[in-house]
Amino acid sequence: MKPTTEIVTVSVDDREKQKMMIDRVAEQYGTEIDYVLLADPDHRVIDRYGLFNPSEPRGRPVPHPTTYVIDMEGVVRWKMTEVDYKIRPENGDILNALRELY
Repeated sequence: MKPTTEIVTVSVDDREKQKMMIDRVAEQYGTEIDYVLLADPDHRVIDRYGLFNPSEPRGRPVPHPTTYVIDMEGVVRWKMTEVDYKIRPENGDILNALRELY
């Protein structure tokens, strides 16, 4: 059986705000988002991971940007959390973590 990879995002935005973002991406970049968007407006899941950032400088509480690579047994194999929302992991870093799973 060939391994699969799935991208899932979680944000504090409700479905309406997520729809606005999806439409903006489609208009601005001419592409559709092809991954799962989960809404957590009460930040219950985000809080469970300790990622909520109530003092976000843009005046809008959001979680710290975090990327996980989780194996098929649910074990976190790689993680990057950044306080600065502008800093995200490089695609190569994520790909390397995924390659180590297989």
